[in-house]
Amino acid sequence: MQAIPEWIMALDEEDLKFIKNFILASGSLKEIATLYGVTYPTVRLRLDRLIQKINITESAENEPFVTLVKRLALDDKLDYDTAKLIITEYRKEKS
Repeated sequence: MQAIPEWIMALDEEDLKFIKNFILASGSLKEIATLYGVTYPTVRLRLDRLIQKINITESAENEPFVTLVKRLALDDKLDYDTAKLIITEYRKEKS
């Protein structure tokens, strides 16, 4: 049995539930919106953020700090402009 992929390990329980429900709904965002009691655009935004989380984990980023800042921004724990500023300053200091 292969090891669990890193991108799955990086997701929280709610993200994993969303993926499970998405699969059980055969990928129907409309059905997921009904299930969660939200609008289609809300579900689409949730899916887009989940895709971004997976892409961050899958990227060949060798800078754990940058990955952490990006993840905080995706989780709405840090606004995008602040995250961008932190990453820019971090890379300046590192150079």
